[in-house]
Amino acid sequence: MIPANAIYTSLTAQKQAGRKSFAVLIDPDKTNPAALEKLIGQSVDAGVDYFFMGGSLVLTDNLDECILQIKRSCDIPVVLFPGHPSQLSRHADALLYLSLISGRNADLLIGQHVISAPAVRQSGVEVIATGYMVIDGGTPTAVSYMSNAAPIPANKDDIALCTAMAGEMLGKRVIYMDAGSGARQTISESMIARVAAHISVPLIVGGGIKDPEKAYRNCKAGADVIVVGNAIEKGEAPVREIAAAVHSLPVSTPA
Repeated sequence: MIPANAIYTSLTAQKQAGRKSFAVLIDPDKTNPAALEKLIGQSVDAGVDYFFMGGSLVLTDNLDECILQIKRSCDIPVVLFPGHPSQLSRHADALLYLSLISGRNADLLIGQHVISAPAVRQSGVEVIATGYMVIDGGTPTAVSYMSNAAPIPANKDDIALCTAMAGEMLGKRVIYMDAGSGARQTISESMIARVAAHISVPLIVGGGIKDPEKAYRNCKAGADVIVVGNAIEKGEAPVREIAAAVHSLPVSTPA
């Protein structure tokens, strides 16, 4: 049994120690038991820090089984990264309770949370209030389509900075910057650096990351957690090498 608030405590402790983390994102609609078991083995060998679980759509009902398979096979924590309130499982260790602060869609800012709040509370899952920021990745993504909200332009570092600052001041305990699954271009290091320099909460970065070098540069710019999913599903991203790159940054406690 993982203690209460253990995942957020882990995220903040890693940040305070200057250690970077690597999360593998799994879409339960795009995996099967054999593929998942292989990925679990690779992740354990690579020293992956977290599994993020979720997708933009819910086409199957195997979310619980995917999480239970992971739990049977390893001790890597499972964190829900839901695209919809129905993506909830009491078997997960924590839930990134996403509020789309980069858009102007009230439904994804608070509306869906009102609907899902009773079920989330009843689940007993650790809830991490997350300011979710979608950044233009050069191609339409499922999240931008489903949210009916324009992403932050890739070259508007100041807009991203002010959005992240507002999210933190509104009480979000994590900021998640995402270029979206299958992004043609990743979030720039300059935008990551600007945001990281002006917030004190953990910063998660994902979308379009396919190689160890990019993961390393994003961490060096200020990302605390790197998330890779779509590229791993397609066999384009080497789990071991990306994990090694993320964990290779020298530990330096922030001033």
